[in-house]
Amino acid sequence: MKTLLCYAGFVLCAWLSSAAEPPAAPARPNILLLLADDLGWTDVGCNNPGTFYETPNLDHLAARGVRFTAGYAANPVCSPTRYSIMTGKWPTRAGLTNWLPGIRVERFQGAPLALQMGLNEVTIAEALRGAGYHTAFVGKWHLGGDEAFWPEHQGFETNIGGSNQGHPLGWFSPYNNPRLADGPPGEFLTDRIANETIAQLKKFKGTGEPFLLCHFFYQVHTPLNAPEELVKKYEAKAARLGLKEKFAEEPQYYVTVKGPRRVRQNQTLPVYAAMVESMDKAAGRILAALDELGLADNTLVIFTSDNGGLSTSEGAPTSNLPLRGGKGWVYEGGIREPFLVRWPGVTQPGVVRTEPVTSLDIFPTVLAAAGVPQPAGVPADGRDLRDVLLGRPVPARDLYWHYPHYGNQGGFPGGAIRSGDWKLVEHYEDGSLALYNLVADIGEQHDLAAAEPARVADLRARLHAWYRATGAQFLRAKDGGPSPWAPLP
Repeated sequence: MKTLLCYAGFVLCAWLSSAAEPPAAPARPNILLLLADDLGWTDVGCNNPGTFYETPNLDHLAARGVRFTAGYAANPVCSPTRYSIMTGKWPTRAGLTNWLPGIRVERFQGAPLALQMGLNEVTIAEALRGAGYHTAFVGKWHLGGDEAFWPEHQGFETNIGGSNQGHPLGWFSPYNNPRLADGPPGEFLTDRIANETIAQLKKFKGTGEPFLLCHFFYQVHTPLNAPEELVKKYEAKAARLGLKEKFAEEPQYYVTVKGPRRVRQNQTLPVYAAMVESMDKAAGRILAALDELGLADNTLVIFTSDNGGLSTSEGAPTSNLPLRGGKGWVYEGGIREPFLVRWPGVTQPGVVRTEPVTSLDIFPTVLAAAGVPQPAGVPADGRDLRDVLLGRPVPARDLYWHYPHYGNQGGFPGGAIRSGDWKLVEHYEDGSLALYNLVADIGEQHDLAAAEPARVADLRARLHAWYRATGAQFLRAKDGGPSPWAPLP
């Protein structure tokens, strides 16, 4: 267990009600973080009313709070985004830039990869626990390492289901999970961990003290599986609607994998739809438990996903259209996420915000809500979202992505910067660039780099400055040397 003595001096305080600060909110709110796994931006009805899937509980959460239309993950695959939520830092700073332990060689070697979140990191759980919060983790951890790096050694008093596993080894009991006892034969994992989270809520209710509860779903990650009755429901729905699978091609940008990737163009797969609904039902049960226990009015709830929907590999179970690409790609389909926030006393029902927000913002927002200062020596890479949640103007900022690896999903090693309406994408094999206006072209189909050379040069300079500031590492030759392309010095 890491020491928390560095937080012994934290001063707990209510927010000031001056004009420079948001108005007073409930003191020391409880924190409930709901994180989906591989759920795409268009997989939820509140973002995509025409979806084949059914997400009434998440849609209701959006209606009771703030929905961000430009919510982002810090990375197009899971472990780095989970790191950003836990630390509030760019994963690039730690060299944790791929799923763990995602080491793969294609034309070049990927950048050096950290194999776990280090024990030296100050996590959101440690910061809040040092300020008197109870802390519990339920679900998928996937931040690497052996048991010494699991949630109970990163600030969580309780760990149920969190290990180095990147996907379930059993969707139905037996689970083969070292932090989750098997249930009755046939018990469904999603239902079980929802039960565990509700039990934690009841436990916290009894203490009368604030809590941080992370419920990180294993859904909707492969392998695909769901209760049979739900799968049959969507088989019937697909038949009734006359849906047929449609695929197109997404070009490959590196030479060792031949040919384009197939990318799904519509949402039709019954088993995936059943997984989405069962996840939504579990979220609904957890939110209903908050209401039933009288905790909802003093609980900040955040829901998002760790990367975009899986659309180009492993059966390509979902479509992210109109977004391009999916999990493992730095296009919008790989990084744009559902992002919902409900905070009674701060958020108003049914608000829609277009400002870009990111998984890095969760850490500073939660700490500010709890009255906990930014830990000394920890870079403040995210933004406290209180002003955004209140509808106040905030300064513009740039967002960045760095994926120096060959992913399982066919995405190219690359980086990106979003600045206002504009997004620049850089290919690490050769340094080629593409420029998109996301307001006019959310699908990133029209490369404007040739028409906007000055904008390209400016955005490239900003992106490369960020590389240097965060210690970004890049592709290497197979013999361990550098690749032919290198960023600006």
